[in-house]
Amino acid sequence: MIEYEPGSNDQPQGLSAYDQELEIVGANPMRLQTLDLARHSVAAPDGTRVVIATINDTHMNRGYVTAVYPQQNNLTLLRLMIKDFRSETAEDAVDLHVRLTEAVQQGKLDAIRQGQIH
Repeated sequence: MIEYEPGSNDQPQGLSAYDQELEIVGANPMRLQTLDLARHSVAAPDGTRVVIATINDTHMNRGYVTAVYPQQNNLTLLRLMIKDFRSETAEDAVDLHVRLTEAVQQGKLDAIRQGQIH
């Protein structure tokens, strides 16, 4: 069982964020949430904006999840997820995060949606 004290600024043991901040050229980093490894807002060439979030979901036996969400007026539309992917390790998940970000920047959002990029 994970130990967590309400009111503590520390994250639950074993669920900490990635050790280093991930910088991707042309992508805007976003504030990390509790289980996040990385989170970026990215613009496609046609002006479409998406958020790519990679989280540590190992506590739910889902591994590491990288998800792509639409963004509108600086709001992330969580219920309209475009696609999500699972990775076994944090390193694989961060690599996928970078690949998906670059794919969006290259206008390949439809390929992501269809699962052709992973």
